[in-house]
Amino acid sequence: MIIIHRPTAPCAAQNQALDRHLWQPGEGIPPDAVWIDLIEPTREEDRLVEAYLGIEIPTRDEMADIEPSEILYNEPNARYMTARILCSTESETPKLADISFILTGKALVTVRYDEPRSFTMFMNRAVKPGGCGHQPEAVLDGLVETIIDRAADILAGVGRRIDVLSREIFDNERKGARRTAGFRAAIKSLGRKGDILSNMRESMVSFERMMLFLSAPPAHLTRGHDPAEWRRKIDDIKSIEEHAAFLSGKVQFLLDATLGLVSIEQNDVFKFLAILSGVLLPPTLVGAIYGMNFEGMPELQWAYGYPTALAIMVASALGPYFFMRWKRWL
Repeated sequence: MIIIHRPTAPCAAQNQALDRHLWQPGEGIPPDAVWIDLIEPTREEDRLVEAYLGIEIPTRDEMADIEPSEILYNEPNARYMTARILCSTESETPKLADISFILTGKALVTVRYDEPRSFTMFMNRAVKPGGCGHQPEAVLDGLVETIIDRAADILAGVGRRIDVLSREIFDNERKGARRTAGFRAAIKSLGRKGDILSNMRESMVSFERMMLFLSAPPAHLTRGHDPAEWRRKIDDIKSIEEHAAFLSGKVQFLLDATLGLVSIEQNDVFKFLAILSGVLLPPTLVGAIYGMNFEGMPELQWAYGYPTALAIMVASALGPYFFMRWKRWL
């Protein structure tokens, strides 16, 4: 699928906006297109854009490469950049999506196989008056700014959910199985938040490398765009990375605290079992002795042998119990 964005007014107009058009088979690329968005493109769609701009569209396998020289490089008439964006943050399985940005003199080309919410947000903004400039660099600048803003929103949401989890963990007044189930759910939720934060940091690192790459463009590809604009975005990205690192530390603290509370719960169970064993062991010993029934046992002929044995068993149980209370083990 190809989504083509073109200006709705002359470049000199103040209320600049982009018109969005879904490409249909048989159509060509309009000469005034400034942003060509390829979403899960077919080979035919790749060839169409390649012929129009004189570039090569990277394949999905090439986009997944981790070598900087393979995802950040210059060609005579284009700059190729691939970064990773966090997707599906509201689902149970957040993931990182590889997005390629190809900056040419005619248009910006994006190649993606997922639907990051930041792209939808920018599209909705770009079609409004004053939402976006009419240069490929301006479109890329707006896209990156929206991605950074979206990352900040995601971190803010994760931070709020972590605070809720913190209160649930430390204010958990439930007992027994319900308390254990609450701790289990908290550990799972903390694990998911940790995944999101880890993916977010990886995403921001990839965009930081991309901004560093953009801040030092070849002379024939600058088109008058100030490289300092890209360098200023690096500060925003670093602040997000620092916030993500802070939240990761908080998640680790809550995870350790939860595991510590689970250990305390387990210790209480084992403590109860140990005390129960200590209280019941002496009566069991007495009962075992008088249950042997040997002929030479003088107590077998006692008229009050049975109640006496019961009394000894009760006394032998109360003795350890009061001893443990005295030692404050109970």
